[in-house]
Parts: sequence; structure tokens; C-alpha cells
Amino acid sequence: MISEENGQYLLEIAKQTVATYLETNRRIVIPPDCPEELKQELGVFVTINKRKRLRGCIGYPEPVKSLIESTIDVAIAAAFEDPRFPELKEEEFGDIEFEVTVLTQPELIEVAHPNQYFDEIEIGRDGLIIQKGYARGLLLPQVAPENGFTKEEFLDHTCMKAGISADSWMDESCDVYKFQGQIFK
Repeated sequence: MISEENGQYLLEIAKQTVATYLETNRRIVIPPDCPEELKQELGVFVTINKRKRLRGCIGYPEPVKSLIESTIDVAIAAAFEDPRFPELKEEEFGDIEFEVTVLTQPELIEVAHPNQYFDEIEIGRDGLIIQKGYARGLLLPQVAPENGFTKEEFLDHTCMKAGISADSWMDESCDVYKFQGQIFK
């Protein structure tokens, strides 16, 4: 994946992006000193927490543009466009913490029987994407251990995030993907 140093660089870019957007209502430009490694295309999420509680989390599960560009996009989206929360206000900035998660390419888990998902998923390592028709839900790798989820609860909650019934992962028409993430705080 990417180096710790470049992960910390992305974290600073996410903070700078939101601070600049709060002050000027404009995106930052990609800094000329951007490391070459961050120009590769990878999925990324930016999570904003306020006093240890979720305040916004948006990302690109699949690579759509360079990691640096994607981080700028999703930092703005997490702060100002997450439909679960009001737009971030300037007075909140001192109370928030950022987290950047760089993702591997999602991989379809192919099983003969849904119970086999338990053998394919590792709590703390894997994130999940569940898709059924147009419904799609994603939970990052850190969500399961942070909430004390079992593998079954992780599958259930990913289904609920997709807006489908919790046990939909048992349905053959449901696709389950796993991915890993590098977390920078």
C-alpha cells in the first residue's frame, strides 16, 4: 500500500482541505510537493469524528482518480455533504479529528454456502461491501472491532447500511466483497 509518511501527508491534506473550504468555500489545489506515490489510483475514505463520535464519513470504495485528488474530494464531502449530518461549521473545527483510510481493490467473496463467509472474513483486517441490486452498503475494517461485532453482526450491519434486511447476505442474489484498509490518524 502506501508509506506511513505519505499516509500522514494525506491526513494533513484532508485537514487543510476542510480548513480552507471553511474559510474560502474553495477546494485546495494539489500541492506541487505531492509525493509520486499519492498519484496512483486507490479507493479512500475520510472519517471525521467529534469528541470520539462520528461527524462525517464519505469515500470512494473503488479507485476513480488519483489518491491525492480523491482525498481532497472526500474530505470536503465528509465535512459538508454527508447526508447524516449538518454541514460542518467553522466553530467545530477545533473539536474534530480526521482519519484517512486507503483501500485495496474490493474482492468478490465467492462461496457455495453463505456460512462460508465466516471463513473468508477476518475482523479487524477486512472491510465489507454488500450489494443487492442497486442497494449497496460499505463498512470500513475498523467498524467491526470498534463496535465489538461478530462476523455475523458485521455482515448484518453492512446489509443494513445498504438499506436492505440484515440477513440479506444469506441470499444468493447478494454479492459480498471484502477489502483491506490502511488507517492514518
